This record gives sequence, structure tokens and C-alpha cells, in this order.
Amino acid sequence: MGNDDLSVTINGTGFAVSPTTSVAAAIQNAGITQFRRSVSGSSRGPLCGMGACFECRVMIDGLAHRRSCLTLCRDGMEILTDVE
Repeated sequence: MGNDDLSVTINGTGFAVSPTTSVAAAIQNAGITQFRRSVSGSSRGPLCGMGACFECRVMIDGLAHRRSCLTLCRDGMEILTDVE
């Protein structure tokens, strides 16, 4: 962990990320590919990377349906993907 790194928690596991890391990038760097499930149950993840598709929605600090590609990580942030 570098001097400027932030600490975030993804699905209960701590990770160090740089201050310019989006939540979507942090999740993908953690090796997670399923961000949420569709209504029919299929696995979903980022498609556009610019907030238009809404496929990257996750829970951030207790707030559901946050677009992870548009949100920068903050120190102490808690991120939950749709895991079973």
C-alpha cells in the first residue's frame, strides 16, 4: 500500500486503491466480474464505462444502485456487489 493509497472494502475484503480509481475498476481489479444480476438472473457487469448502460450498479456505503463506473473510491468506502 502506497502513501497515497485509499482503503476500500469490497464484499467484506479490504483492498488498497489509488485515489483516482473508479469503483468499477476497483471491483474488476479485485477479480470480480459479476456486479449484479438482471431480473432474469443473468450475470451483469460494466458495458459502456461512462454511465449510460447502468449495468455496473452496486451498493456503495449502504446506498443501492450506484453506478460504479462514475464513482471514485474514497477512503473507508464499503462496496457490495450482488453476490450469493
